[in-house]
Amino acid sequence: MADSNVNQQTKAIRQNGIQKWFEQQKYWIGGVAFTFFIALLGYLLALAPGFSYVGQLACAIIIAITYRQIFGYPEAIRAGVTFSAKKLLRLAIILYGLRLNINVVLSDGLGLLLRDAFVILFAILMMIWLAKVFKADKSISLLLGVGTGVCGAAAIAAVAPIIKSRDEDTAIGVGIIALMGTVFSIIYILLRPVLPISPLDYGIWSGISLHELAHVALAAEPAGDDPLAMALLAKLGRVFLLIPLCFVLIYIMKFRNKGSDESNAKIAFPWFLLGFIALSIFGTYVLGNTIPVSEGMLEGIYSLTTWLLTAAMVGLGLSVSFNDLRTKAVRPLIAMTITSVLLSIVAFFIV
Repeated sequence: MADSNVNQQTKAIRQNGIQKWFEQQKYWIGGVAFTFFIALLGYLLALAPGFSYVGQLACAIIIAITYRQIFGYPEAIRAGVTFSAKKLLRLAIILYGLRLNINVVLSDGLGLLLRDAFVILFAILMMIWLAKVFKADKSISLLLGVGTGVCGAAAIAAVAPIIKSRDEDTAIGVGIIALMGTVFSIIYILLRPVLPISPLDYGIWSGISLHELAHVALAAEPAGDDPLAMALLAKLGRVFLLIPLCFVLIYIMKFRNKGSDESNAKIAFPWFLLGFIALSIFGTYVLGNTIPVSEGMLEGIYSLTTWLLTAAMVGLGLSVSFNDLRTKAVRPLIAMTITSVLLSIVAFFIV
């Protein structure tokens, strides 16, 4: 009789454990699905007149931040939202490596690489200096400097874990970079007809100075196919330099923390960066050569990358409060505006 009671209790505990596990998985799936649902809303909003210039990523972040202010953080599905913000973000960066054709950059863009390196260094150092002048948040300012100099949201996402940026700071940085890049790309389009510069040089100028790959394409496309190709080549050079930049930042963070109270806190190596490098090599030398692939399939992968990145940014955006925006975003935004203007001017004269 006693053994029967023990068996029944054991069975009940096991059933409760299984039920609890299924409950957790349900909320986890719900959290991931929720981030993709807001990503879908961002996509639909980006189809509306005017919002098409802003893009799906920025629209989704705006919706996520607005939801947080009205309804609060969705605590019940936190696990799934966190999964999107952390794991899907890294997967998106890895897949982003397929966009980088290393062979093209090294064979045709070596001259551009030098200018790209100068642009990245200028943007980061200028943001760091202006952050001190305006007493702006250091973490957000550094993220914006990297995003401005390299490749926008993808660069911010890659660097954030290295400098131990908080999720809300990363989301604020991504939102600002997406919005500012859109504004500057539209300004470039309006200025193009009156600038004393050839179409090809205009393409190079766009490629070495604008924030996101999408912003470069938006600004350079009206100039024609050849200027657009040069713009994308120049931009790919900046994406390529994200790899050594991350390793430099890892070294700087370790050196800065050496001998301090934070010295025991190891800098987490961004293993997803190795995935980014591996897919860059795979996409350059294997995909399309040894393994045939259609343009449609590549576009499908690029679209998947965009959706994953958008869902991840929704997860980050849900952690942002208006109080954070009011107290932490204004001064970095001012510093970034100044940096972007100066970068555009400097880049114009080195083209």
